[in-house]
Amino acid sequence: MSGLLHPRNSHPASSAPARSPQAGSRRAQRLREAAGRLLAAADVRIDGTRDCDLQVHDERVFERVFAHGSLGFGESYMDGDWSARDLPGLLTRLLRARLDERVRTFGTLLLWAQARFLNLQRGRRAYVVGQRHYDLGNDLFAAMLGRRLVYSCGYWAEASDLDAAQEAKLDLVCRKLRLRPGLRVLDIGCGWGEALKFAAERYGVRGVGITISREQADHASALCAGLPVEIRLQDYRELREPFDAVFSIGMFEHVGARNYRTYFDVVRRCLAPGGLSLLHTIGSNQPPNRPDPWIARYIFPNSQVPSMRQAAAALESRFVVEDWHNFGADYDRTLQAWMANFEAAWPRLSQRYDERFRRMWWFYLSASAAAFRTRRNQLWQLTLSAEGVPGGYRVPR
Repeated sequence: MSGLLHPRNSHPASSAPARSPQAGSRRAQRLREAAGRLLAAADVRIDGTRDCDLQVHDERVFERVFAHGSLGFGESYMDGDWSARDLPGLLTRLLRARLDERVRTFGTLLLWAQARFLNLQRGRRAYVVGQRHYDLGNDLFAAMLGRRLVYSCGYWAEASDLDAAQEAKLDLVCRKLRLRPGLRVLDIGCGWGEALKFAAERYGVRGVGITISREQADHASALCAGLPVEIRLQDYRELREPFDAVFSIGMFEHVGARNYRTYFDVVRRCLAPGGLSLLHTIGSNQPPNRPDPWIARYIFPNSQVPSMRQAAAALESRFVVEDWHNFGADYDRTLQAWMANFEAAWPRLSQRYDERFRRMWWFYLSASAAAFRTRRNQLWQLTLSAEGVPGGYRVPR
């Protein structure tokens, strides 16, 4: 994919200065050979000629990967130790061959244990992802996300471009919730306010949006000025007021498994009788509590993608699942559009962000695309009712 987006001499990885391989010791040679055998299982070659082959610029990459797993792999890319002309293609091959499961380290196991046994999303920790990711800068996200600042999967059933796909997704949410003029709605994790603005303008609702990001809250307040919309910097656990409909788009990934029941309890107590709730979230086919170490350190700290088992267990005795819609294959196309926008805007963004950040962001978007291409990750929309829709729920698509 990336080969279509960039001339070969302008790819973010190849812009890193090449470094001569260090003198090969026996240990270095053994590590290179071991890496070669692993990569062969994914049909990837070291210093091969194909776009998806791994080009080594510093032999230390092998020691870093075997010592630190995916964390070392991502960091060595950020440092320019290796590159690939088609990074999403390379990572797709690695995930499809499940090589990430064959290189596990103590650090990986420790992170999994923390995700399972510690509540990393409570109190002050709940605000960490807002401060370290969503507050990076609205200039970055405005450049990447398109006309609307919607940081979640678009709906491409009939769309031909990113802006149309995002508008179709927002309209799908409103139709699933059966919004109509006069209803009061809640957006948990409202981002930059685009969904509430859309619902207020197109469906005549009043709304409250909450976020843990100061940058998002300020932008959303300005965006929704003049509309019957209130934006708050607030933790969802503090909510105790009635709404006719409740939705959350791309926020549940930051709730954490130990808080899923609490999240649904909050939605249940805020949802008026007869109301509907919609949850839009990434979901994983992987066993629960397995965050990626590189993603956890550099992109989404204290975050966790739910499994179907975890979500279903938290919903029991709380909601009727009226619809469970999976359109995860659309996320690859969304990510391709974000990557194209990011690269087109880089000459402007480079005045604030350095080359290491560029490679970090490119690796993040590429790894995300690979996870959806291989269907490791899904995109779910769950439509929920407290007591069941009388006569049944007819599913909009």
